[in-house]
Amino acid sequence: MSALPTKLEPLAIHGGTPVREKLLPYGRQSLDGGDIEAVVDVLKSDWLTTGPKVAEFEEAFAAWVEAKFAVSFSSGTAALHGAVFAAGLGPGDEAITTPLTFCATANCVLYQGATAVFADVCEDTLNVDPREVSRKVSSRTKAIIAVDYAGHPAALAELRQIAKKQSAFLIEDACHALGAEYGGKRVGSLADMTVFSFHPVKHLTTGEGGMVATNDARLAATLRRFRNHGISNEARERQESGQWFYEMVMLGFNYRLTDIACALGISQLGKLEANLARRREIAADYAGEFRDLPVLVPSVRQGVVPAWHLYPIRLNLEALSAGRGEIFRALHAENIGVNVHYIPVHRHPYYRERFPLNDGAFPIAEKAYEQLISLPMFHSMTAKDVEDVVRAVRKVLTHYAGKGGRTSTLASKRP
Repeated sequence: MSALPTKLEPLAIHGGTPVREKLLPYGRQSLDGGDIEAVVDVLKSDWLTTGPKVAEFEEAFAAWVEAKFAVSFSSGTAALHGAVFAAGLGPGDEAITTPLTFCATANCVLYQGATAVFADVCEDTLNVDPREVSRKVSSRTKAIIAVDYAGHPAALAELRQIAKKQSAFLIEDACHALGAEYGGKRVGSLADMTVFSFHPVKHLTTGEGGMVATNDARLAATLRRFRNHGISNEARERQESGQWFYEMVMLGFNYRLTDIACALGISQLGKLEANLARRREIAADYAGEFRDLPVLVPSVRQGVVPAWHLYPIRLNLEALSAGRGEIFRALHAENIGVNVHYIPVHRHPYYRERFPLNDGAFPIAEKAYEQLISLPMFHSMTAKDVEDVVRAVRKVLTHYAGKGGRTSTLASKRP
């Protein structure tokens, strides 16, 4: 890795030379010839959707995450909707979740006419704090939806105890955490239902897609019907049995994942171990390089192996002469495609209008939001890509720390 520069380089945002010639995105898909061949084979087959590749992908995925069942969906959002439906949420019910997440985590509760109740996050992992969850539990609590922020599993043992005491479902939004481990077990069978996403920036992609893993046969059956219009059987089953008859037994949606997408997912699943290993290498490089900069790198709790969907750093703004917005723009000018994850859900206009909450209601999540910047993190990053990110972060933060700020190392745990 490049050493800390001995003199300040002019920032690209001020007319200097960018670290990179072309933008490095914060995340992207990685496909090879085998992936393309798998998709082409399906395009030449008799089944483009509701065919044999769906079951093949579901069975392989369930085995990988060590769950008894896996039910595929057209997106991670659809999978979340399926999970809250299977949990029986409806008007008058509440689900407790984190405000520091993508809005789909809370939106799925609203789809069912239920109420999303937010609880603040832990200072170290930025996952929902079980102590805050306990304070928000009521007689209406029917589910706790824990988000594995950035790929670090939430405090699942504590949350399961709270859910069990309340006779509520524990739903794990593991859309960031495919391949993560908690207490020596892979994420996927530790909650009543565990939801995954296969968006292009995730650990494996099907283009768009999602999955719910569960050990409960009844929940799996409900999920399968829900994603297929609420119909009691599927087209391939009817064709194989020579039957035409079907019945709609619940109000469902068309949330099916195609055979095309499942073929890609099967091919990608074979690369998952290598993808995770590369992301963990990148995370270790970042943590080692940023120890002397005014940032807090992600914490890792004992007994946890993160999946590193994101690598979010928190700026020590007291040690810097610029705010997050200016630093974000400066890094983009260096052609480093940083991002921010996330605007707290309760701050979005839709939620402000319908669920008025005062700013400051969730102080840890709100403070973190003002500090957060997600650095590029994807498994096809080269050593040169990582070096460019490190150089750009050092270049920008050294500049702003030398303009009236004071460099301060914040305590953090190395991945």
